[in-house]
Amino acid sequence: MQDTLAWPPRLMRADRAAAYLGMGTSTFLRMVSEGVLPKPKRIRGVVTWDRLALDAYVDSIDDANSVERILRGE
Repeated sequence: MQDTLAWPPRLMRADRAAAYLGMGTSTFLRMVSEGVLPKPKRIRGVVTWDRLALDAYVDSIDDANSVERILRGE
């Protein structure tokens, strides 16, 4: 998914947030519902994810094996 923006948006819908993390939308939404990934922000009914919260989550992962375990749902 490619944008013409010079910078990544601060708030992203589910499909873009999933792509930002390198996963499919259904996996992303499942991980959100399981409490693994940050919950969305709702602004007048628009459901978005904060890029900084997603970055903080990724920064908290200690190694590549952790990422693989998380994606497998372990």
